[in-house]
Amino acid sequence: MILGIDIGTSVTKAALIDRDGSSHHHASTGSALITGPNGQVEQDLDDVMASVARVAREVVAAASGPIEAVALTAQGDGLWLRDSEGRAVRNPMSWMDARASDIVAGWGEGGADSVTDRVFRLTGSGVFPGCHAALLAWLSKHEPESLEKAAVAGYCADAVLQRLTGEIAVDASDASLPFLDVRARDYVDEALELCGIAQWRHLLPAPAPADKIFTLDAAGAELLGLPAGTPVSSGPYDLQACSFGAGAEKAGDGTVIIGTTLACQVFTHDTTMHPEYEPAGMWLCTPDPDLYLRVMPSMVGTAGIDWLLSMFQLEASDLTSLLEQSPPGANGVRALSFLSPAGERAPFVDPLARGQFTGLTISSTRADVVRALCESVVFAARHCLEALGFDGELSASGGGVRSIAWAQLLADLMGTPIWIPDEAQVGIRGAAQVAWKRLGDPVDTDAWRQQRTRLDPNPDAHRALDAVYTEYLADLRAARARWNNA
Repeated sequence: MILGIDIGTSVTKAALIDRDGSSHHHASTGSALITGPNGQVEQDLDDVMASVARVAREVVAAASGPIEAVALTAQGDGLWLRDSEGRAVRNPMSWMDARASDIVAGWGEGGADSVTDRVFRLTGSGVFPGCHAALLAWLSKHEPESLEKAAVAGYCADAVLQRLTGEIAVDASDASLPFLDVRARDYVDEALELCGIAQWRHLLPAPAPADKIFTLDAAGAELLGLPAGTPVSSGPYDLQACSFGAGAEKAGDGTVIIGTTLACQVFTHDTTMHPEYEPAGMWLCTPDPDLYLRVMPSMVGTAGIDWLLSMFQLEASDLTSLLEQSPPGANGVRALSFLSPAGERAPFVDPLARGQFTGLTISSTRADVVRALCESVVFAARHCLEALGFDGELSASGGGVRSIAWAQLLADLMGTPIWIPDEAQVGIRGAAQVAWKRLGDPVDTDAWRQQRTRLDPNPDAHRALDAVYTEYLADLRAARARWNNA
């Protein structure tokens, strides 16, 4: 069995994964988000490491046999600056951080000659406030002393890896955004120059080989309660790990993850940069050097629904009944789900993007408002999938699909069957699958794919939602013009 650890934005989870894909002895614990003015969102690396230790030691203590390896996956993007010993030189900056919004807005000026567009044409990645490019640029301007003290500018997974193994490395999936040529697996110096941060190029570690295995050092072994020398696999980061864990693995397979963020992604062999592509999303390296994951990660998924439910003093457990109380189209109430202070990053980038509700009357109910926001999230998912050119098999995972009514809403809108994994720990499961492959003992992925439930669309609901989706796109076009002419 493998000990899988998933370090999320606010929750760290661990579980044991057997070779048949089943998980047991689950543990989870929270880690703090530190918010500040101007949309600042940070974390404390020591707090994150403490959360890793808590869940790992709880699961290890319950194990009935030897643990073959540790498999790490974690939140992506953000900026986790450390020294050569793995200590944070400042608080890690989250992917949700919005302080660099003005920088990104400036990079977007100039149309096809803008910094945003030129970087996208070089790397396939759209820049947004919470990515390495923007955060490095902000620090270079406002806090250069932190960069001068740092030995590495990395991500959450490799920060944890360094503390467990003593090694500085980064998985290619994390390094893909925003400076990597994913085909060559090397950084594009011109992209760094365009963002004005070429002087910090030395802080970016070279992507680790796809089959790289690390080992726990004495400090890491003590932290997790495992023997020193235990193999450690780090990455892919959580979006890609969820695709593998949900059963997607070959070109054409797509996944929608309705979690804190909404992520839509499709495996592909093609990295062609078509002229009509808007500079958003990213291509990620995978453990297969000939396979890539094209991703459109929206900023708000379940986080927006949680906010709205709290406004109405409701619980997440109320969601299914609320969706059932309002028909497709939410009795005329429509919403845009762009509720992050950092705006939106897929399928378009706009730091000024904001949410809205329209069509409200005194006869509108809580159920209508909640359903309208849920519909807007799945509309955003379809918009992302259309931008990706998806037309294959679709899996779905994340906290959102625990509500069968919300999962059905996605199937109804897409008009295609949705595959829901029976195992909830999809990120940990995907990381473990990759770990076994790196250990030279791959699992039977076809057998893992059988552990899913098929959800078929309702044709009548599809027709109704298809019409509302057209209205959603019109609302979005009008809102984008308003945001940028304000």
